[in-house]
Amino acid sequence: MLIVDAQVHIWAANTPDRPWPPGVKAHRPTPFDVDELRREMDAAGVRRAILVPPFLEGDRNDLALSAATAEPDRFAVMGRFPVTSSKARRGELKTWLQQPGMLGIRLTFLRESERALIHDDAIDWLWEAAEEAAIPVMVYAPFGVKELDAIAGRHPRLRMIIDHLAFSRPARDAGKLFDHVPDVLAMAKRPNVAVKASALPAYSLEGYPFRDMHPTLQRAFDVFGPRRMFWGSDVTQLPCTYSQAISMFTEELPWLRGEDLDWVMGRGIQAWLGWPLPAVSNSR
Repeated sequence: MLIVDAQVHIWAANTPDRPWPPGVKAHRPTPFDVDELRREMDAAGVRRAILVPPFLEGDRNDLALSAATAEPDRFAVMGRFPVTSSKARRGELKTWLQQPGMLGIRLTFLRESERALIHDDAIDWLWEAAEEAAIPVMVYAPFGVKELDAIAGRHPRLRMIIDHLAFSRPARDAGKLFDHVPDVLAMAKRPNVAVKASALPAYSLEGYPFRDMHPTLQRAFDVFGPRRMFWGSDVTQLPCTYSQAISMFTEELPWLRGEDLDWVMGRGIQAWLGWPLPAVSNSR
């Protein structure tokens, strides 16, 4: 089985040349570079990974693109594009996918200034431009799932992935961890929407194998199917080992087997993002 991680981060140290935003802290000591990631992937049996630049470096994509350019059969990038940018930047998206290793855009709506944008039409130009340029988007907006559903409906040719099944730490801390799940499942009616079952151990209220997440996973699988639900680790946030993040899916979900498991663990994300299979299959 070819295992493809739908979300990992790499980053450089906080230096004057690459300053982080004020108050930002990494989940691991810096830097967490591509060499360390590669070692962890090799140890866990992960063949390929989608690099998602973290917000702690702002909206820079250069580190991830450098890794994908050097190893295009191993890494690809869903690059950051600032949601607070003006419509004047729309032209950049016409050539976005011409960047070597770039497969799409990753958008986050977490800060107060960003959350407001998803509730009105202030950035409709961004959804329109991505749709016109056939750019897939990964979106993490745990406080705006219904709004994302409406956006996906207005832009039926826009390929959208809902990150982390829209789980959030604030909801977990408030005792409302699963309140949003029906809204996420309702988006399965949109053929242009998929979900990323990533970072789930980080939101679970239990230890391995994180059984409180299993019912939601099965419900998501039932409505989205194996070709629109993608495994991902977000390895640098895990409260468990990389291997346990994998075996949670490959060993602990009795309803996920055979070809369906292959799609969830790697085939699906490659097909959705248009990432060609590696030139030589890894047999390690």
